[in-house]
Amino acid sequence: MVNAVSFKRKAHTNGEGGSNHLHERNKRSFSFNVADLRSVTVKCEGWSYLIFCLRDDTTLPAIHFHQGGSQAFLDSLRKSVQLSESPDDENLLLVGTYSKAFSQSFENLLDDTNYGLVQKFKKDPYTTTFGGFSKVTNYFFDAFRPSESECQQRPAEEMADILGELIPGLEINQQEEPGFEVITRIDLGTRPEVQRREPVLLENWAKHQDSEGRLSNVPHLKHLIFKGGLCHAVRKEAWKFLLGYYPWDSTHEDRKTLQKRKTDEYFRMKLQWKSVSEEQENDLLSPILYVMENEVDAFWCFVSFMDQMHENFEEQMQGMKTQLIQLSTLLRLLDLAFWNYLEAQDSGYLYFCFRWLLIRFKRELHFQDVLRLWEVMWTGLPCQNFHLLVCCAILDSEKQKIMDRHYGFNEILKHINELSMKLDIEEILIKSEAIYMQIKNCKDLPHSVSEILGLNTVTDSSTLETSEYGVLESPQSSPRPAHRQDQAFSNGHGLLQETSRNRCKVAFIS
Repeated sequence: MVNAVSFKRKAHTNGEGGSNHLHERNKRSFSFNVADLRSVTVKCEGWSYLIFCLRDDTTLPAIHFHQGGSQAFLDSLRKSVQLSESPDDENLLLVGTYSKAFSQSFENLLDDTNYGLVQKFKKDPYTTTFGGFSKVTNYFFDAFRPSESECQQRPAEEMADILGELIPGLEINQQEEPGFEVITRIDLGTRPEVQRREPVLLENWAKHQDSEGRLSNVPHLKHLIFKGGLCHAVRKEAWKFLLGYYPWDSTHEDRKTLQKRKTDEYFRMKLQWKSVSEEQENDLLSPILYVMENEVDAFWCFVSFMDQMHENFEEQMQGMKTQLIQLSTLLRLLDLAFWNYLEAQDSGYLYFCFRWLLIRFKRELHFQDVLRLWEVMWTGLPCQNFHLLVCCAILDSEKQKIMDRHYGFNEILKHINELSMKLDIEEILIKSEAIYMQIKNCKDLPHSVSEILGLNTVTDSSTLETSEYGVLESPQSSPRPAHRQDQAFSNGHGLLQETSRNRCKVAFIS
């Protein structure tokens, strides 16, 4: 697909009789599939511009390259189609054989209503799991990581338009959201200090199992994992429980039977469908495969993970839209001044957080830190949507720099992208948990925030003697010193499990 946006936003009109290829939101914006392209006219009158003619004789508005780049655009286009000069007109390029690979872009993957990603997953879970999502994450990684030269050349308004129109249905408008709730400035009180603990060791994990292998006091065990994570020797077994592959109350024999059945089922599928190449191991799969060291266990754990994550990849990206709305609501509560600053810089949509949410910070953290973060989030503690608080914590650490240096849209996007591999996971988790406790202790918390974090629900552990999260403290777990407690605490993150609540209710971005 080729997507073009106008230099400035225009008011939406319902003009009739316009080309079907024009974008609904802006008559100067359009997109088309290169499979429909018949020719490209190249003109140069002070600056270069291109005119596209489609196979149905539609001529689209010219794309002007005021600062150069037309040749680079054509070079990119040649990777997908064959361009040859017309024998009758030296300024006319004719489009030849269409590249089939390009047609299988993310947009086609999502927009095909008959063979959408979720439908494909149901029919062919093996191939779709290992193949489809790798294309998804690579597509968005490229789309949301513009080059430095692109950021410098494109006006901020145009970059905002590109991100706003890149994903169908992701435009967010507070007037369109049901249950709209205005959040005024609220005194959240002092943010408490938080301490992390040491990772759960093999001995501690073993103490939570009875003679038949059933895990006991699961809420307390989850609390230990949330506070310190797992040592690597425990992960291979513990992740199967955290992801739902193994039931928490299963015995050794139950798990042997389950694993044998799942192994047989896996290899039946593998014979039925094509094999998977190493290139198709995507962002969400690789950490699980690394820990499991077994393709069968990795596959079924990944399937369980995708049960939690599938809304990120469904048609119209409603799951991503919901998370961005919720994140904006939390950020506005936590720091209204920073939220207003982002709004003024055309960054109120928080698109720069898109990749964080899509693949759960996989490309922002070092590999071992990804393992730690994911297992902490899989505990479901201390609230639902904890990953949103993780986003807030990162933004809290960067907000002063962004505002003091007067970063605009392009600079904010560039700055956030450059945080990759520079983040301290322990500092982020401390700050995220502290933000949760600060919000939880607020007496006048807006209903929308309570809904997002699930603070109105009663936990299974509510009948136990409680610490912060309604779980028993273990005398064997000694706290370790808080990491960089001199830093100001901020936003937090959320939990990866489905809830019966309508998570799209409330909130807004602009």
